Order: sequence, then structure tokens, then C-alpha cells
Amino acid sequence: MSGVVAVIDYGMGNLHSVARALAHAGADRVLVTHDAAEIRRADRVVFPGVGAMRDCMAEIRRLHCDALLADALLEQRKPVLAICVGMQALMTHSEENDGVDCLGLIPGEVRYFGNPLTDAGGQRLKVPHMGWNTVRQTRAHPLWNGIDDGTRFYFVHSFYVDAEDRSLVAGAVDYGVTADAALARDNLFATQFHPEKSHTAGLQLLKNFLEWTGQC
Repeated sequence: MSGVVAVIDYGMGNLHSVARALAHAGADRVLVTHDAAEIRRADRVVFPGVGAMRDCMAEIRRLHCDALLADALLEQRKPVLAICVGMQALMTHSEENDGVDCLGLIPGEVRYFGNPLTDAGGQRLKVPHMGWNTVRQTRAHPLWNGIDDGTRFYFVHSFYVDAEDRSLVAGAVDYGVTADAALARDNLFATQFHPEKSHTAGLQLLKNFLEWTGQC
């Protein structure tokens, strides 16, 4: 039983797409909310996001979602899934918008892919990184259950995560540079890719999240 899943709503992101995918994956009940009481009562939390980091961080702080996320992660220790900008917001700092301080829950930087960006053969790569790409699973985790190493997931991003503690990296993707595609620490799992847009593999990851106890 997944119980209640709270999708944190700070006004930035394809929240209802995430909510529909969670319901399709088998969630008992999904709430899209920034209400503190509802998030605290939820059994698990999803922290999504798209858009410019400066705007995202402003709304996260204005609505006190930073405190709610920290409470879910560190005090209540319930399972938390961060997606795309939600993953980037966990870091210390982002290069986006001439530099933005992020939540600092995971030490590390959010870096620009670069322009020009080329692959190993010198072929020019477009930024943003948009479309399907292979994710290498760099460590075992319950959220990878039933998903083959090297499975393709859907990405849309111009900036990538570079975590200081490399032991937290659960998945990597190559796009001109090697970027962190997934991070895992205790009751937190974070993805740069969009599981809600990643068809069968994405639904399997969401199903795994709904069954996850929050322990690695």
C-alpha cells in the first residue's frame, strides 16, 4: 500500500503529469499541494520542478516548501522522490541565472553543459539536453528493481548536477560530460530525468517508489 503521496506544489512544474503517472503506477491517493498539514500527513513525498532556478527557489522559500521538504527528509524520514529541477534544488549552488543558492541538502554544484558542447567524437550537441538517453546504474537501489542497467529515460535540462560525495550517485548519463542522472541517500532518491515521461521504465521506477520503505 502506497498510502497518500504528496506532490509538493510551489507553482513550477508539470505537477499534474507527475500526479497522473503516480496514480497510473498504483498510488492509493495523490495530493498536489503546498499545505503543510497535508504534506506532514502524507506517507511519501514527491518534489518535482521545471523552470528557471532563481524563480523556483524564490517560490520554494516563499511558500516555505524548503522547511516542509527538510522536515519530510530529516525529521519524519519518509520516502522522498525529487525530479529534475527538484533534484537540482537539493544542491548547494547553481550556475543558472548568474548563480543561485539552492537548498544545500546535498553538497554539490549545478553546472551549465557548456556552449559549444561536443561528444567524444567531436560532434556538436544541442543544449538543452532534450530527449531519450541511456542511464548507467552506478549502484544498486530498490528504485532500480525491474529496470535494466542501460535503460533509456527522458531528459530535458540545460544544467546538470555534480554532487561532491560521489558515493551518492546512483545513476549517470553521458552528454558531452558525465552528469549525475540519479542520487540516493537514506530515504531520498532524486532523478534528473523525468520518470513521468519515460514510459514503461519510468512507471516501473514510480511503482518502486510507491513500494519503497525509504531504506537502501
